[in-house]
This record gives sequence, structure tokens and C-alpha cells, in this order.
Amino acid sequence: MPLGPGAEYAPQASAATGVRAVREAIRGLVIDPARGQYLPLAAAISSEPTDAVLAEVTFVGAATLAKLPREKRPAFIACGILPLTLSSPDCAPYGLGLMPGRGPASRLRNRILHWLVANVVLRDSQRQVDALMRELVGVGKDGLFILDGPRGAELIAQFTVAEFEYPRSDAPDTLRFFGPMSRHAVTVSAKPDWWGDLDGSCPVIYVTQGTVSNDDFTALVGPALEALAEEDVMVVVSTGRRPLAALPPLPANARAAEFLPDAELMPKVAVYVTNGGYGGLHYAMEHGVPIVVAGDTEDKPEGAARVAWAGAGINLRTGRPKPAAIRDAVLKILRDSKYEAGSQRIGAAISASPGVNGLIDEMESLLRT
Repeated sequence: MPLGPGAEYAPQASAATGVRAVREAIRGLVIDPARGQYLPLAAAISSEPTDAVLAEVTFVGAATLAKLPREKRPAFIACGILPLTLSSPDCAPYGLGLMPGRGPASRLRNRILHWLVANVVLRDSQRQVDALMRELVGVGKDGLFILDGPRGAELIAQFTVAEFEYPRSDAPDTLRFFGPMSRHAVTVSAKPDWWGDLDGSCPVIYVTQGTVSNDDFTALVGPALEALAEEDVMVVVSTGRRPLAALPPLPANARAAEFLPDAELMPKVAVYVTNGGYGGLHYAMEHGVPIVVAGDTEDKPEGAARVAWAGAGINLRTGRPKPAAIRDAVLKILRDSKYEAGSQRIGAAISASPGVNGLIDEMESLLRT
């Protein structure tokens, strides 16, 4: 029984950043839909034999189900489609976009921040979630932090590789890394009429705001076009299926399309400039492409921080970077091969990761026991 948030609760682009973004996400993805997710799920399970519930981590109905004793419910498999949310003294709280740091001072910082987030910033949200769970299944969170719901799963299937996730000394033994589920397979795809311009005569810089946060191209695409207009590069823009008319005027060294076949484009790309969508980051690293990331909404600060931590690119630490910052970052990556090497290291791990077949094998092993 695979489950996601449902169309009525699908994540929408938000301008909120930092802790406010986490609070909004908890309201929109955890508190508001909890009852409407759990009751149909419980009804479906009671109507037919069910061995397992496979749900992505924002589907709180499944995490609520997992509060019941194991003999009264199917196995719960939590699928991580976002950077790992599990709290740990080894990491700063999710949503702040802070790298873990090293040594006792960083661990003390992390513990203090976790206490503040759980007991001050998200105190009311914690209480609301606890009350909802008690109403639905008669059991509260028992002190568990909101974003630690996957700890109750029989399997946490994180769709990345360990090399792109912060180490946690207290990670549960149910955590497994399978790599991204969607892999680039080269296919014969329709290409824009300017495709031949990507002839290797100059570096190709791929710029996109993805398919969610792409309603305002002045955030990243516009500044990137301005930043690179005078450089000896070819700038390629994907609008994420939005009309090309929504773009600002293109300089002479830029090309654009509503959709581009990434599997065929990425091998030609020298630098990927993005607002940090989790899927796009993995597509780039799968091909060893270094990244300039500028994202500060939804889960993007966490993905951006991991790019810098893994050495796969540069985090501009804002969702609205200045053209000069973009230009400096792109040129720095073109001049310093360490970023490409960092991305290639993650790409090698992605190639070696088990993917869908590994997840199936792990599920079968779980259900046999």
C-alpha cells in the first residue's frame, strides 16, 4: 500500500524561510492532514489483509499508525524523499540549513538548538501533534520530536546515499540508504532546435528553478542570466514547463526551453545552478556535475547545506542571490576541480547504490521476519 500526501495536501511553493518555513510545513503537512490521512488508511487496512504500508515521510497518517503495537498493524516503511529529518546531537535541527560542525562545541550547539526548537519555537506544534495522536490511536508522541516520526518505522528507506547525508552516531538500525529512486536513463527525447549549439566550444551552465518554486524567475534565473551574459559560457535554462514568455530577455549566450531531457543534457553541463530541489541535486551528482545552489524555502536550505558539506558545490545561502555572487561561484567552480571531484564522488556512490531493487529486497526480508 504505497502512500503520499495526496493532491489536496501536496507541498506548494512557499516564501517562508528558516524556522518559519519548518513551522508552516508542520502545519501544512503534519497537523492539518493528519486526521484525513489516518482514518482512510485505517479503514483500508481493516478492509483487506495488508502486510506493509509504504509511505513518504510527510504522510503523517502512517507515522500515527506506527504508534499502535506491532501485532495490531502492518509494517511501516518510511520513504525519505527529503533530506533526512531525524534529530541528533551530531546535527543541527532540520530546517536551519546549518552544517553539523565538529567536536564537542558543535554537539553542544546542536543540543541547545534542538531544545530551543522543540520546547520554544515548535512547542505549540508539538502539543497539537501529541493531542491528535492521542485522539486517533490513544497514544501520544511520548516525548518524540515531531520530525522524528520515521523512528517508529520498521524500515527508514532514505532515497539518497550515505555520502550525501550527515552521519548520526545515534541513527536507528532501521535506517538504510538506497540512492535516488529515479535514475537518468538515456532515451531518444525531443530536443529544442538550438541543441546543436551545445557543441563543447565553451562550458555549459544549466540554470533552473525546478517545477515548484518557479513562479518568479527574478529569484535565480534572471540574476544568473545577468551574471553570465558577458562570460564565455553557454547558459541553458529550463523553465520547469512554464511558458518561455515568463522569462526575462535572454542574452546572446543563453538558450531556453520549457523542458529539457536531463539525461542527455547533464553530460554536457559544466555547472548546475539551481534553487536546490532534492531530485535535481541528485540528477546533477549522478553525472558528477558540480553545483551552485541558491535556495532558502521548503527543504532547500537542507539540500544546499549538504551540497557544501559534501564538497559537491557552493551554497550561496540565499534564495535571491545577487548576480555578482552567482558569477563568482560559477567561475570559482570552473577554475577549481575539487567541486567536480566532490560531485563525482557522490555520483559514484549513486551508481553503486541498490535503488528500487535494493528496496524491494529489503522489504521482502522485512516481511519474511
